Amino acid sequence: MCKTILSKGIAVLTTLALAFTAIPAKAEIDFGSLDSFASDSDSSPVPNGVVLGGVVLGGQARYQAQDNSFYAIPGMIYFGERLMYLGDRARYYVYKEGNVAAYLYGRVRFSNLDPEETAAFAGMKKRDWQLEGGAGANIVTPYALLTIRAASDITGTSKGQEALFWADFPIVKDNLLIMPGAGVMVRSANMANYYFGGVSASEATATRAAWDTGTTVSPMTALITSYRFNKNWIGMAAVNYEFYDSDIKNSPLVQHSGEFYAGLGLGYIW
Repeated sequence: MCKTILSKGIAVLTTLALAFTAIPAKAEIDFGSLDSFASDSDSSPVPNGVVLGGVVLGGQARYQAQDNSFYAIPGMIYFGERLMYLGDRARYYVYKEGNVAAYLYGRVRFSNLDPEETAAFAGMKKRDWQLEGGAGANIVTPYALLTIRAASDITGTSKGQEALFWADFPIVKDNLLIMPGAGVMVRSANMANYYFGGVSASEATATRAAWDTGTTVSPMTALITSYRFNKNWIGMAAVNYEFYDSDIKNSPLVQHSGEFYAGLGLGYIW
């Protein structure tokens, strides 16, 4: 019995989102459309129910004072009839009819800058976690699965908002899912300044100029693949790249023109 529970608990994950609950500088990958393909079939590449596992994830650090990251982290996801849970975020569908679905959305966005941990950030205010809430919709067309979503800080941390406009182009063949996607992330000035390179006048120094990102618009692209090995085991690989808005890219804190993440996982279907 104990060996069975242990085996299930250490299975390596199905989706990169599982890692986000423990990563201090997160990728902005969105996996929301995966639930559209969830099925009870033993060969479905996106299963209904609970998946336990872990992920190996690596990518570019956002800020110059940070090193590129590499993590191996356990976690859990859930695909249900109405509820979908993906690590640091969840959806609850309030309407599903034909090719249109509407949902409520929640996410915990974790801190990504702490002057007590990184000397280069001395004099800056720590970027704390926040709880975000919002709503969105999926629309199925003959050519793509469209997603729109808007969310706002509801804990008063950044007092910011963001909106996602996304299109997935899924290919499902038996136990294999290949899903390229692309879209645009729009962030309010408060959100972008708080988590994506803003430097207030009180945080500026002789070597760190004040910087106001303003509202930002960042194109993004991703490729998600999922493969069902058998009734109980499923694997996933995914890559994501965000092309930073110029006002993020040119921040004195930011070290790249974009942000790349990739991951590989394996999960046990409970």
